[in-house]
Amino acid sequence: MVRLEAILHPTDFSPSSDYAQHLAWSFARDHGARLIVVHVAAPPAVMYGEVVAPLAQAGYKDNAWKALRRLKWPDESVSVELRVETGDPAHEILRVARDIPCDLIVIGTHGRTGLRRLLLGSVAEQVVRKATCPVVTIKSLTQENQEYPESMLDD
Repeated sequence: MVRLEAILHPTDFSPSSDYAQHLAWSFARDHGARLIVVHVAAPPAVMYGEVVAPLAQAGYKDNAWKALRRLKWPDESVSVELRVETGDPAHEILRVARDIPCDLIVIGTHGRTGLRRLLLGSVAEQVVRKATCPVVTIKSLTQENQEYPESMLDD
């Protein structure tokens, strides 16, 4: 059996991240692992032609901490560590996974394809390609089925 001691769950607070959060928590519970939840807060920026200038918007990191603290967990049987990092999301997720070190990354994916994926990039794809540990990716639920599968919620 694979021994999992530290599981990393990056979140952007989207529906796909919510679904991945439940899966990451379930893995942590079942393996007695600690769960590290990270949000990468990129400072707000504006583009002037080809130059990107960061905005001096106070509080973006504080807002990320508030959002992390609002996350709900089924119970307190899993040790959950919250982190906020600043920078490029894929780079920071990979750095945290190496620094801890993590045995598994559980990340949601938006499932973008075509031009949207080309223009926006895919953090999950970069993490899958460059991670030194296994990565589980999960898409959000479809509109027809907004309930979590019972297997995700069982104790």
